[in-house]
Amino acid sequence: MGPTPLIIYLAIGFFVFAIVRALVQWVRRRMQLRKWAKAPQRDVSALADTGDAAFKHEVVKVGGTLKPEHRRLVLRDNRLLPKPPPDPNQRRWPPPPKPKYLTEAEADRLFGPSLRTRNRDVMDLAADPAQLERYGLPVWKTEADLSAALSLTIGQLRHMSQHRHRETTAHYVTFAIPKRSGGERLIHAPKRRLKKVLRTLDRLLVSRLPRSEYAHGFVKGRSVATNAAPHVGKAVVLHFDIKDCFPTIHYGRVRGLLIALGYSYPVAAGLAVLMTESPRQPVAAEGKLYHVPTGPRVCVQGAPTSPGLCNAVLMRLDHRLAGLARKHGFVYTRYADDLTLSGDDATKIAKLMKLVPVIVAEEGFAVNRDKTRILRAGRRQAVTGVVVNKTMGLSRQERRKLRAALHKQKLAGAAGDMSEQRRLQGKLAYLFMLNRGQASALGWRQASKRG
Repeated sequence: MGPTPLIIYLAIGFFVFAIVRALVQWVRRRMQLRKWAKAPQRDVSALADTGDAAFKHEVVKVGGTLKPEHRRLVLRDNRLLPKPPPDPNQRRWPPPPKPKYLTEAEADRLFGPSLRTRNRDVMDLAADPAQLERYGLPVWKTEADLSAALSLTIGQLRHMSQHRHRETTAHYVTFAIPKRSGGERLIHAPKRRLKKVLRTLDRLLVSRLPRSEYAHGFVKGRSVATNAAPHVGKAVVLHFDIKDCFPTIHYGRVRGLLIALGYSYPVAAGLAVLMTESPRQPVAAEGKLYHVPTGPRVCVQGAPTSPGLCNAVLMRLDHRLAGLARKHGFVYTRYADDLTLSGDDATKIAKLMKLVPVIVAEEGFAVNRDKTRILRAGRRQAVTGVVVNKTMGLSRQERRKLRAALHKQKLAGAAGDMSEQRRLQGKLAYLFMLNRGQASALGWRQASKRG
């Protein structure tokens, strides 16, 4: 009589457990059916026949660094759409293998550290040839097109455009040079093979990127003379400097710029990796020397493509500051990271000194307060080393030093140092570019004839 109630209790408990389990399974199945009914279905029929991606066409507004023609064609790759839930009406055991829409090599490249992104809407963007043609840029739809344009194989291209957390062979040589204002400036010089590729990219792509008419640095046909000419004879000259300009242009900005211009995500990301670099620290581990990144990838000083990318990224800032200057009767120019505004209305100084740093900050940069200057007509007004008080040229002290050096070289005659003579001729040629009258007064014609 003792164990009988225990058996009854166990039977009742097992029966209740079976009912609850069946009820839970029924509820789960109903939820799966509802989820399946609401889930978007992917059309991948083209994959079985051709092996290529089937694209849907839609026009969306993509944000970026460029204001005109922000609307571009977006081609969605169905292979990268979110996976639908399993069909509860076609349950099999064992479950069938999951279909593979990408090859192993494509998946490793697309989801590796070089191309990884959380934004799926950007990740599956394909090229927009019409947008690229409007900007006059080369139409590179895939990495194969890019590697062919650079005379590289796919393997060589990915070797140079791969971000690695443990790099065994660094692509850059880093060294420091002293700054005129104190401290050191780090220069990242690309090695021979990478420098050749970057120079080709600068010729084919970066030199064609849109830039504003207010940019005078690193632009063919423009110089410090064209940058200083609009500010000659103004009552007040305002000088601003962008703090750490190149390091602020990081990998994401370069990639976003190229995507907005019409490049596909893989091409834009590969180009961004190729044209940026991280600060690296040598670390010895596992019997090897690794170069480990210690910061984000940025445009580095020393790469041939960095100046052109700087001008393209700063185009919107140029237009905003030019509009601000024009509104208050001033003129605006930019040479690399030097911003200059000048005008005759001194009452606008306070407002401009307040608004310019705000606009620069809104564009993702910062003004170096230590290099901000207000230059009035009563003192020397210099724009990128060029005096602009009444006429454009060199200061009186610099011309006196140059005259003394020329006189010393003249007395030395044939026994003078040829390298010093060439240096002085170069300075005279520079002065002739700025002010022909000042150069002629120092004997430019005679010096040029002797050279």
